Amino acid sequence: MLAYSAFDDIISFMISRMENTITAKSSKEDLPTDVSVLHQMILTLLGQIDDLTGQLHYLKNQLFGKKSEKLDPNQRLLFENLYEQVQEKINQRDSKEPKAVQKKNANHNGRNTLPSNLPVQEIPINPDQSEMTCPDCNCQKECIGVENTDKLEYIPSSFRIIRLTRYKYACKNCGGNISIGQLPPMAVEKGIAGEGLLAHIITSKYCDHLPLNRLENIFKRHGVELSVSTMCDNVGRCADLLKPLVNKMAENIRKSDKVHSDDTSIIIKSNKSKTNTYNGYLWVYIDDHNNVVFDFTPTRERQGPIDFIKGFKGLFHADAYSGYDELFRRNKDIIEIGCNSHARRKFKYALDDCPVGSANVMALYSRLYQIEEYARSNNFNSAQLLEIRQQAKPIFAKICGIIDSYKGKIMPKNPMGKAITYFTNQYQALTRYLDNPNADIDNNAAERALRMVCIGRNNYLFAGSEAGAKRAAIIYSLVASCKAKGIDPFAYFNDVLRRITTHPTSKIEELLPNNWVPPKEPNDSQPTQAEVLQLA
Repeated sequence: MLAYSAFDDIISFMISRMENTITAKSSKEDLPTDVSVLHQMILTLLGQIDDLTGQLHYLKNQLFGKKSEKLDPNQRLLFENLYEQVQEKINQRDSKEPKAVQKKNANHNGRNTLPSNLPVQEIPINPDQSEMTCPDCNCQKECIGVENTDKLEYIPSSFRIIRLTRYKYACKNCGGNISIGQLPPMAVEKGIAGEGLLAHIITSKYCDHLPLNRLENIFKRHGVELSVSTMCDNVGRCADLLKPLVNKMAENIRKSDKVHSDDTSIIIKSNKSKTNTYNGYLWVYIDDHNNVVFDFTPTRERQGPIDFIKGFKGLFHADAYSGYDELFRRNKDIIEIGCNSHARRKFKYALDDCPVGSANVMALYSRLYQIEEYARSNNFNSAQLLEIRQQAKPIFAKICGIIDSYKGKIMPKNPMGKAITYFTNQYQALTRYLDNPNADIDNNAAERALRMVCIGRNNYLFAGSEAGAKRAAIIYSLVASCKAKGIDPFAYFNDVLRRITTHPTSKIEELLPNNWVPPKEPNDSQPTQAEVLQLA
């Protein structure tokens, strides 16, 4: 209630200021007397009020409302006829195509199967000695079988010391010509952190979102003093070693046929003052082979994506950020694909302002996504996907009809007006996916990749410096690519950091997450996740 009151007070204060401004001007002789000018002033004022009211609804929804964009099923009453028509078409398609194998209910109450790769410690339990003799014939009982009960146990990770003992040899006669075993290549030369520990630090910070100061306290509980500054230096060294891999992935993205892109802000400490900060930006680029690359820029200027994507030709999925317009203007080989998820979200924000119109648009969008889900669940090929997407064209026409009915009746700056403006300006890009089977309906792939940055940002608050943000971009790229391929980031870093210093540059593709093959026989120098923390 306090938050609601605070927002209402802010809006009331801003509106009262505008009203006081009008009142003050009306007492002066220089107030315009032209009726058209006064009408324009009133319309401007109403637009500002609508804009502020829309911001209030948005902030309230972000704090207290549902984050899901799914439409309330009760809203179907507004468009039941439309729902039945679209559902009938989907059912007709179901009858023509072979039914897909039904998936097991993800919300089942049964027990999940334990992983087969975990080590098993067997604890034998025999009956009490008094029960080993048969009470009927006094004979000794024999074992006729076993009954297993599996319990999943957790053994906390711990440190261990890897001592590399190098033997020295010298000539027996003269005592000279000494030879000593050579140290194996290390990710951090002359450092105490082994590759397993480095992999754990990287994974903990950039995958599990643990700031380094929290890791420092965790290590202290194990009796190990490892300062934040030392870990930061180690992360920087690892990022330098891994940078060629990310550069190679960026090359592959530019050669691909399809890219998803989006950006998010990250707080940077100013070099000029320790107390001043500013917003830098992390841009994500994803191709159709699950190569994920983050790129840092100190500003949100259009030159960032223009420089990164230079040489790319194909489908470019993005939101309506104006900086992309120059990219499309310069390179006609880049085809803009709009994000229908963004467009739908605009109408969701307008539910309080225009419940009937926005609910009907969202209902139509649910039908569009139902078509995509049906095609995905049945693994449609390109021709089948194009065919079923033709059913979406009449749905877009109905959305346009709803929007046309509101044009000229609402202020452009209120939530519904903004949603209509977004959809109208982006209509061509939003519908381009209908005629291209390689295009996606939205840009959610990029938004999902950025989620890990947003979660981590809430924990560590800022990147520290531009150099730190660039290191984060390198490691985020590999973590996100591992996740996209279903690879354990720890296992990946634990192996690659051991090989990267001696791996041939000509074969760098082998170390990319898309091509990485886990070692077949891990030895003692490559600890498992249960033995993750080590000191070398």
